[in-house]
Amino acid sequence: MSCVRRPNISRKKRLLSDVILGARVKAVFTTEQSCYGVKRITAELKDQAGHEPANHKRVARVMRSLKLFGYTKKRKVTTTVSGQKKPVFPDLVGRRFTAPAPNRVYVGDITYLPIADGSNMYLATVIDCFSRRLVGFAIADHMRTSLVQDALLMAKGQRGDLKGAIFHSDHASVYTSRAFQGTCTQLGIKQSMGSIGTSADNALAESFNAALKREVLQDSKTFANQLMCRRDVFRWCARYNTVRRHSWCKYLAPVVFEERGSASLRTAS
Repeated sequence: MSCVRRPNISRKKRLLSDVILGARVKAVFTTEQSCYGVKRITAELKDQAGHEPANHKRVARVMRSLKLFGYTKKRKVTTTVSGQKKPVFPDLVGRRFTAPAPNRVYVGDITYLPIADGSNMYLATVIDCFSRRLVGFAIADHMRTSLVQDALLMAKGQRGDLKGAIFHSDHASVYTSRAFQGTCTQLGIKQSMGSIGTSADNALAESFNAALKREVLQDSKTFANQLMCRRDVFRWCARYNTVRRHSWCKYLAPVVFEERGSASLRTAS
């Protein structure tokens, strides 16, 4: 009789374990507003103390059974306005969006944020290639040079010093302007630009923009108004740096990855 019952007991234990895991998975999925997929949820569960471990295959199976699927809708937006026929600055990055340490190589871009009334807001970003940390950003209802200058100055405020760092961008007129070049010179920054009309040369910044719109807007096409746009984007950017798990960062948040990476660099030196 005992031999007959064991399979049933084992099956019940497995089902109970799956129910408990399913509750944990659903809690993470809900907290992250349906934006986390299998790998990010698995990483989150591994950091939860007091629970049995679960690998990504098991998490994937449980998510399928609960019909939980990470949000994957893609959006493509072009905001580059360039009248240049030749590169203004050489490409110092060459699609190698990496750096040996923080504060060495940055990428930047502008993306538009559509508002329900037909207007647009614009977001300028400065992202560290070492950790994917968003070090500077600015939001405005225009695409003037001051927008990208404000983002760069915020990065300067965060880092304290940008001297010797590379800033890579596309050929948008705000980045080729004399005013922006002057700001870079003043801060000791080397400008870098990819080929004209090739989005892959600034893929890291483009990827950030796509993730923001995908996760903030989801099924909506526009933000309700400019105030809500500022609020939602600011909240997402703060969460992106400190909470949101990034695949590049071994599924740690960029700030956490940077802190651990910097500590390792100090130990090695």
